[in-house]
Amino acid sequence: MARTPEEEHPQKAVGWAARDNSGVLSPLKFSRRETGEQDVTFKVLYCGICHSDLHYIKNEWGHSTYPAVPGHEIVGVVTEVGSKVKTFKVGDKVGVGCMVGACRSCDNCSNNLENYCSKRILTYGSTYYDGTKTYGGYSNIIVVDEHFAVRIPNNIPLEAAAPLLCAGITVYSPLRYYGLDKPGLHVGIVGLGGLGHVAVKFAKAFGSKVTVISTSPNKKDEAINRLGADSFLVSRDPEQLQAAMGTMDGIIDTVSAFHPLLPLIGLLKSHGKLVMVGDPDRPLELPIFPLLMGRKIVGGSCIGGMKETQEMIDYAAKHGVKPEIEVIPMDYVNTAMERMLKSDVRYRFVLDIGNTLKVE
Repeated sequence: MARTPEEEHPQKAVGWAARDNSGVLSPLKFSRRETGEQDVTFKVLYCGICHSDLHYIKNEWGHSTYPAVPGHEIVGVVTEVGSKVKTFKVGDKVGVGCMVGACRSCDNCSNNLENYCSKRILTYGSTYYDGTKTYGGYSNIIVVDEHFAVRIPNNIPLEAAAPLLCAGITVYSPLRYYGLDKPGLHVGIVGLGGLGHVAVKFAKAFGSKVTVISTSPNKKDEAINRLGADSFLVSRDPEQLQAAMGTMDGIIDTVSAFHPLLPLIGLLKSHGKLVMVGDPDRPLELPIFPLLMGRKIVGGSCIGGMKETQEMIDYAAKHGVKPEIEVIPMDYVNTAMERMLKSDVRYRFVLDIGNTLKVE
């Protein structure tokens, strides 16, 4: 007979979970494994709300299992470490992003690219090595192998660090990998949401000229005066597009809705790079001729490995890159999901787990 989530492991835990594809979250008692030799257990203080959480709890990708405790932008303070843990001690500030496991032996893992390991284990909704289900950060505690934990520097607030563990690394990694991290380059950022606003901040920190590309003209003031972009381009305005043709070294496209790629390819200089980090729900049309006429490329990127994630959060702390957040209590989470659907957030919700999650 199958054990309930509360009976699977020895450490009692409390979280908020969806029970079905309505996506409605409510309190759940479950359990975490004991702290193993190489494990770190930490008290969760904050957890960011990612759009992936909403997709998962509503089973929009078709593979969700319930009960589902989402959350993969998790930060807190270490309460226990295993006997063989070398990098963390009790009291350290720590975070966990989208992964809690990988094979650690394939080519990707050997090159610090655990995010591309075919056997990677996601922070929630995956099956762990012991055969049990993984539960995310909308909970009071989490246990993780130290390899998949990130040290949070003291000079960045924990609540601001949380969204960097998914949104931050999702845009930092392609900026680095595709060489869009050099001072003086002109970088376009498509979409000004949770990912896009952090991309603007990292690109500016790298010394780029940054143009925000959006369908919403009313975001211009926010993009330039609040987030520090140099210019703003309305993607539905043919005159603006024409004026900017062939001016950008690279573009990070964060949009997950269906949208045309041809105008974006036209904005690129020769040898320019259009990098997709959003995941539209249906295939986009990719015209080839404009790529040939300028040796342009379209690429992709998905989060980052653990070494790069630590590098990213250290860089953010050193250069003052902080997401724009709205901190909310745990019992506001369902309202937050509804608001996120309407893009009614500037720019990332962060759950105040430590102060507002009731554990009785």
